[in-house]
Amino acid sequence: MTRMTRVFCAAGALLSLTSLATTAYADGRDWNDGPVINVASIRTVDGHFDDYMHWLATTYKKQQEAAKKAGLITAYRVVVIEPRGPNEPDILLVTEYKNWAALDGLGRKFDGILTQTEGSVDKANQSEAERAKIRTVLGSRTQQQALLK
Repeated sequence: MTRMTRVFCAAGALLSLTSLATTAYADGRDWNDGPVINVASIRTVDGHFDDYMHWLATTYKKQQEAAKKAGLITAYRVVVIEPRGPNEPDILLVTEYKNWAALDGLGRKFDGILTQTEGSVDKANQSEAERAKIRTVLGSRTQQQALLK
């Protein structure tokens, strides 16, 4: 291969890589929108941590797995944390959605999941009222992950 051919090949390769990099940053951002994540903060009533964990391991898990199978969510996690004070959570329920659009009409879609896993929406509501005796929902936060390029 002549020296001139090598120079042209190297220049062509450099030009190709540069154009790919330009395409990757064409939107002017160094990140892409990632999944939307909801984190619910839960505080169990003293002496009822194991009761609530049992509900999570049974009914909650069935609900989340059904929602995942139906394509409503992409993932879920239960995180146990050490509370720093009496009004801090000891459990975080993390639910991941594909994007913000996945939240559109989500309540109606989850009614089908609740009917499937608990028999009816009324039974699910009654079950939720019963859980209020063993835990308090302190709030939740919905956020979006930024995927760095």
